[in-house]
Parts: sequence; C-alpha cells; structure tokens
Amino acid sequence: MPSSGMFFALYIAIILIGAAIYIFSSIGGIQRLIDPIRKTYSGAYGPTARLMIFIFVPAVFGCTVFSWMKPIKITPDAMRIQHPTSNFPKKFETMKNPIANPTGPEIEEFIEQARNNNVRFLPQIHLEEGRPVNIEQIPKPSTQAFLKQVREGGYVDKVLAKKALLEKRLFEGMILYQINCRPCHGSELAGAGPMAYGFKLRPIDFLKSETIETVTEGYIFWRVRNGGIGLPTESTPWDSAMPAWKNDLTEEEIWTIILAIYDMSGKAPLTPDKSK
Repeated sequence: MPSSGMFFALYIAIILIGAAIYIFSSIGGIQRLIDPIRKTYSGAYGPTARLMIFIFVPAVFGCTVFSWMKPIKITPDAMRIQHPTSNFPKKFETMKNPIANPTGPEIEEFIEQARNNNVRFLPQIHLEEGRPVNIEQIPKPSTQAFLKQVREGGYVDKVLAKKALLEKRLFEGMILYQINCRPCHGSELAGAGPMAYGFKLRPIDFLKSETIETVTEGYIFWRVRNGGIGLPTESTPWDSAMPAWKNDLTEEEIWTIILAIYDMSGKAPLTPDKSK
C-alpha cells in the first residue's frame, strides 16, 4: 500500500504542474511571475525583505528536503531472522556434500582417467584465454605423488588417489568461485568484491564466525540454488541480491563451490541435530 509520503508528493506534483500550465499559458502570466522576482532581487521591496526571502526560502526548502530524506528508525513489527527457514525444505537439513567424500567407484574411475591421461574437469574449468586445465597443473603434494605412481605404471594407493581426487575437486571449486562468486564476495571471501559496493546489502563475509559456520551444508546448498528470490518474508529488510544459481550452475558445480568455500575460509559447517 502506498505511504502517506507518496500521496503528499503526488499532491504537490499535481499542484506544481497545474500552476506551471496556468502561468506559462500566456505571456502575461510569465511576466506576472518574473516581475516580483526581479523586483525582489533588485531591492525594490527594500533590503530587509530581500534578505529575509533569500534566507527564509532556502532554509524552508532545505529543511523540507532533509525531513524527507533523513533515515528514520522504526521499530520492526516482526522479528528479523538471519537465516530464515520457513520455506526451507526439511530434506536439505541433513544433506551432506556428496563431493566431499568420493566413493570407491569414483576413485577407480579417477585412477583410470589418470592412466589414460584424460582426467575430466567440469565444463566451466579453464585457464586464461580458454586453455583447458590439466591435472599436472595442480601443485598439491598428494596430486603430484599420485601422478608419479600412475606414471610408474605399478600399484596406485587408493587412499592417495582419494586425496588427489579431493584436491582436484577443491581446485575446480576455487576456479568456479572465482568465475561466479568473486565479483560480489571477493577473492578473499570477505564480501568485498568489485560489485559489492553497489548493493544495499553487502554480500556475506564467509570469514566471519557467525556466517557459514552457523548453518548446515544443506542450507547453504538451498540458499545458493534459490538466491535472494527464494527467501521468505522474515529475511527482510536484508533484500539479498544474490541470483538463483540453479539457473546457471548444476548441482555438482554448486556442491563443488561450497566445498571450496569451506576449505578456503577454514570453516566447518554446522552438524545437523540428529535428535530431532
């Protein structure tokens, strides 16, 4: 429902438009408007009147504009919730990141890809100028030790292969974060990306202890998928500008980014309460 201020502004606008039509509809009307202004400026009404008008009119106008524009603190009529869950599907509450714990078949497939020199990366993963990524470019100890075993053609340690696969997924997650999330959340995950200053609500700072440590992985996944549009009314007045990433990222890509965010920030997700 429009506020009383909007009705008042509309009322003033109608008066001003009507006055302008009346005044500028004839030469005489324009002259009647200009003559008092010219006389006041030239001092025809006396210096005291001119001084009062030049001080009083700007002061009234300035005070009126300030009263309209100044921030007003109003006690909220409802409790604001940092992480609203009224439309949060319960199935996400106990969801674990499927990317974080590679299965046996996934490890076997990864080893086979490495033996064939054909380790597959997510479609968005590439280096500068669109050059494809090779697993040899991941400078992690476990990855390099795993590749050495593969090149020697003998026994490949499954535990080492699992660590290398996780390093590969973290590498993918960091690149996906830089492509999709860095403009708002920043390279350092502190919510200070190049686009952050254009939003009424600054993007979340993943380094603070009261953010991603206070929610489960399933909640993060739901929030990333649905964006600010998916938030219920009790999330206001945050008015999150985050888009619904389900339109641009696959579920695997979202989980990969979440894995990297927790790793880069040094945080751990909230463990679901199994007693419920």
